[in-house]
Amino acid sequence: MTLTKEQTADDPDEGARIARTYRAMLGRRAVALGLLAAAIVLLAGVAVTLGSAGLTVSEVYIAILSRFFPGSVSVDPLALTIVWDLRLHRVIFAVLAGFGLAIAGATMQGVLRNPLASPFTLGIASAATFGAAIAIMVIPQTAVGEAGIVISAFFASLIAAAAIYGLSRYRGMSAESMVLAGIILMYLFGAVTSFLQYTGSTEQLQAVVFWMFGSLQRTSWLKCGIVFLVLGVSVPYVIVRAWDLNALAMGDQVAQSLGVRVERTRTIHMFIASLITASIICFTGTIGFIGLVSPHITRLALGGDNRYLLIASGLIGALILLLADSLARTILAPVIIPVGIMTSFIGIPFFLYLFLRRKEEYW
Repeated sequence: MTLTKEQTADDPDEGARIARTYRAMLGRRAVALGLLAAAIVLLAGVAVTLGSAGLTVSEVYIAILSRFFPGSVSVDPLALTIVWDLRLHRVIFAVLAGFGLAIAGATMQGVLRNPLASPFTLGIASAATFGAAIAIMVIPQTAVGEAGIVISAFFASLIAAAAIYGLSRYRGMSAESMVLAGIILMYLFGAVTSFLQYTGSTEQLQAVVFWMFGSLQRTSWLKCGIVFLVLGVSVPYVIVRAWDLNALAMGDQVAQSLGVRVERTRTIHMFIASLITASIICFTGTIGFIGLVSPHITRLALGGDNRYLLIASGLIGALILLLADSLARTILAPVIIPVGIMTSFIGIPFFLYLFLRRKEEYW
């Protein structure tokens, strides 16, 4: 029950109790965010020591410290190469990618009021796959390199976002129209990609299928910098406007009565989520379930307040993707399983739990 100012003034004990409850809730959420950040740091510290090269923990951390304190310690050149050129940027990219994909998923679910909305159920990932397939199978092979695939996948994702906006605007720019437009594009790009695979050579088909699996093997320090820049520009805006997402959760009419420009807010947030997704999956390929699972885990633990949901979802997404990549590199070592497969193995049991145990009201 919500108390008015007069009722609270008449009952100061009740007002004090509500204030204490609210402060305790904020404290629990702050502790949860701190624990998630600490878990990411701890897991990253473990992940950088994992691999088939046989390096000890001390050799790994000596190699890391040698870059910050050159000449202070003697380091094996091979260990230095393995840690800095193969492992460390992969671990950092996993954290950034998981953080970005989870925030993109939470943002889409917020503006569309749909628990199944994510960059992958709305056609953004399908468009990226289509762009990569075009670069691999249509453009002459002498002109195709990794950069060509990345650029093609990135712009195809943005074209899909623009198409969703155009189709939904034609129908009134509602949450339902954006979801339907995304589903239409998901099946469209999926069908075209399947046709390209059917007509391609064996080598081209293998390249497209491997790209669709999702992998962090193609990461680099430059790619980490690009993703960090995109996140640094876009994520603060989404977090600052978290109250708008809270208002949208109560319906478009309520949000408008609270001063939220619904159509403008929905368009900007969808574009930002699409930009974040495109900047990540153009480097990694399809990595599913992060943007879908992380917001649900956060809602179960911390509630649906987007002021905390967005940040916590990002931290949980970073933790899940880093854990999935660590398992992918160690379960069948020296064979590395594509991380997209591991995220699916992690995500499916969680959704099965929701299906079997959670009440219908949760959705």
